Amino acid sequence: MEKSLSQIFIFLTTFLLLQVLFRRSHASEYTRHPPRPVILTPHKGPDSDPQQVHISLAGKDHMRVSWITADKQVESIVDYGKEPGKYEASATGEHTSYHYFFYSSGKIHHVTIGPLDASTTYYYRCGGSGPEFNLRTPPSTFPIEFVVAGDLGQTEWTNSTLAHVNARDYDVLLLPGDLSYADTNQPLWDSFGRLVEPHASRRPWMVTEGNHEVEIFPIVYPRGFKAYNARWLMPYQDSGSKSNLYYSFDVVGTHIVMLGSYADFDANSDQYKWLEADLAKVDRSKTPWIVVILHAPWYNSNSAHRGEGESMRKAMEEMLYKARVDLVFAGHVHAYERFTRVYNNEADPCGPIYMTIGDGGNREGLAMTFENPSPSISLFREPSFGHGRLRMHNHTHAHWSWHRNNDSDSVVGDEVWLESLSSVTACKETLEGPASSASEKDEL
Repeated sequence: MEKSLSQIFIFLTTFLLLQVLFRRSHASEYTRHPPRPVILTPHKGPDSDPQQVHISLAGKDHMRVSWITADKQVESIVDYGKEPGKYEASATGEHTSYHYFFYSSGKIHHVTIGPLDASTTYYYRCGGSGPEFNLRTPPSTFPIEFVVAGDLGQTEWTNSTLAHVNARDYDVLLLPGDLSYADTNQPLWDSFGRLVEPHASRRPWMVTEGNHEVEIFPIVYPRGFKAYNARWLMPYQDSGSKSNLYYSFDVVGTHIVMLGSYADFDANSDQYKWLEADLAKVDRSKTPWIVVILHAPWYNSNSAHRGEGESMRKAMEEMLYKARVDLVFAGHVHAYERFTRVYNNEADPCGPIYMTIGDGGNREGLAMTFENPSPSISLFREPSFGHGRLRMHNHTHAHWSWHRNNDSDSVVGDEVWLESLSSVTACKETLEGPASSASEKDEL
């Protein structure tokens, strides 16, 4: 489905116009570190070959394999097995495609494979022929390691971040929005898919949407997310959600909630009602950890995007607090920041730890300016590109580390040990009000 560079120019005028309008309506005071160039990744194989291959978790012991072919005759089938070239099983799935102005996507395939054994490498091919890929399934018991990287884009910084991510093993990648930075320029979705394929085809990538996925065009495409929903199908139906923009899943003692910052979230919305029901079903004896991923941060001391998550915080924060959510990760702000445990703008030992990690490598550069002096609830902040690692060691303890991109090296810039709130006696009790504040400790 190779799209020539000329197709990019077809969209360039519309893209630039939308960007001018967007930036005028979202003027900001902060300055950013100079970004690195955007990388355009072409497809070099025949039309029948799979491209943009990525995998995601799809229910207990299953994975979804997604890919695109320019050849519309290729079947939506995946052959897989535990040895290279020997495929003991196969599965068929569904396919879709979409149009966006003059752009027509290739055939987008989604095939669920399984049941799969835990901690096992599988070899697979897509569409009945073509190159072989391999994936490894997550473990069935602790420990498990997540990579968290937001606002990736497709620049030289993105490549640096992904190289650092790939330098050490992990089980699942969590992406809190802003994937391709296509911003209506649809061939950039294809380029992004090709760029991340060597990584996203080997480990499950679980994503939620950011503002750069919206791609609303008045009257013509008023609902938005056309490309995102077609290309990055997540297991939303398995968690009872009605929308690909928010969902949840369980993996190795961790309940992960992916919220939609750009879906309705007030008390009458489907997302609010779904979240309320989802959190009520969590069994902390089975999933002692609860992690929430969203895009627009609820807590932020950077001058970039100040207050943009405030209305969502006011609508939903109490639900997260009462459910004893352990961690909340956000993107959007192109910097790293870690807060203490917080509820309603005050330190609270039974509140979630909030982190902003929108520093994956986007084309817009870094958000350099923070509020000064730093708020007491903000413990660490730095405008550098990088990624984070969350390793759940057991039911009670986890380790978080943020890795700064120093060109060829990945340097640990911040780290902290965490204790699950499900193991803290004072936080297990039903609350009538916020727990009393406590001073910051090395272990949160």
